[in-house]
Amino acid sequence: MSAESASAIQRNQVDLSDFIDWSGVECLNQSASHSLPNALKQGYREDDGLLLESDADEQLLMYIPFTQVVKLYALVVKGPEEEGPKTVKLFSNREHMGFSNVNDFPPSDTVVLSEDNLKGKPVVLKYVKFQNVRSLTIFIEDNQSGSDITKVQKIAMHGTTVETTDMKGLKKVEDH
Repeated sequence: MSAESASAIQRNQVDLSDFIDWSGVECLNQSASHSLPNALKQGYREDDGLLLESDADEQLLMYIPFTQVVKLYALVVKGPEEEGPKTVKLFSNREHMGFSNVNDFPPSDTVVLSEDNLKGKPVVLKYVKFQNVRSLTIFIEDNQSGSDITKVQKIAMHGTTVETTDMKGLKKVEDH
């Protein structure tokens, strides 16, 4: 892919938090006082003092449905150097997962977060696996130091809505 087409993709991307169906969002093993909206909601997630923390052990399992179908390009997962997430498994359109069955399904993508990622560098995903996303399940399997508590400062998803992309694609075809 040329640098030109990569930057074109970047320009079309939006923060998908506007398309989250908040009524359906779930997070298993979150601390009652440090819950998912701290890391996921705009405004909250920009405050590094507000965290999502795991409760009983280091694992977190988040289910994020969207109000419309999206294409997911990249993910930002920000966290502290020690307790920040390490292995993150992503599942596209997989509902009702729990800790008991999360390993029964192959993830759409598995990401191991680097120090740069924890500071906010986006992880570019396997784009072909995230073309028609109605919901995203994020499984944080472990953290950087192996401690009992995982802390997440920010989760942001970048991509496009399918309708927008399709309309632009159709117009281009008609022009030729």
